[in-house]
Amino acid sequence: KYDLEFEKIKNTEIQKIVADLSAHKITNDPILQGFWELHKAVDRESKKNISSPENLLTLLLENKTFPNINLIYNLVSIKSKLAMGAHDISKIDGNVHLRLTDGTEEFLPLGYSKAKGVGQGEYGYIDDKGDIICRMEVRQCEKTKVTESTTDCFYIIQGNTVTSDEYIKSVAEELINLTTKFCGGEVRWL
Repeated sequence: KYDLEFEKIKNTEIQKIVADLSAHKITNDPILQGFWELHKAVDRESKKNISSPENLLTLLLENKTFPNINLIYNLVSIKSKLAMGAHDISKIDGNVHLRLTDGTEEFLPLGYSKAKGVGQGEYGYIDDKGDIICRMEVRQCEKTKVTESTTDCFYIIQGNTVTSDEYIKSVAEELINLTTKFCGGEVRWL
């Protein structure tokens, strides 16, 4: 149901964000810094592990363009600076748990055909089979990616120590409202 109305919303929001965006603001934003603190807490502070909202904002600043994938949740992510992921529920094995990795899990990054190793001690969203569906808030997986044939979607919205529960809930409501408006469907809170 994506249409010109969403394109107008997206372009308006991106123009507002770009008009006020700078490398200094990205580097010093408290929410984005909160993700660096999470990485530091699990000894994963590295230029290879940039939170997804920081990565999207940096790309937007450098290229003045917005990736043409996962438009709804990426738009909400850059506005809120919260990390987000969308997963096809039919491709998840069992339940999803947020936990530290023990090094035995499988992780196939989005767009890859070969699994990558993950060491012990990272946090991840992991299904009952032991597959990482979201590595920290940095990378999504290929296994549960949302496609045009997806009928049931599971969103992960992640904040950190500087984001309140109320803020996360308001962002979730915005994401859900945009999704149901432009993609249809109904909401089921898990």
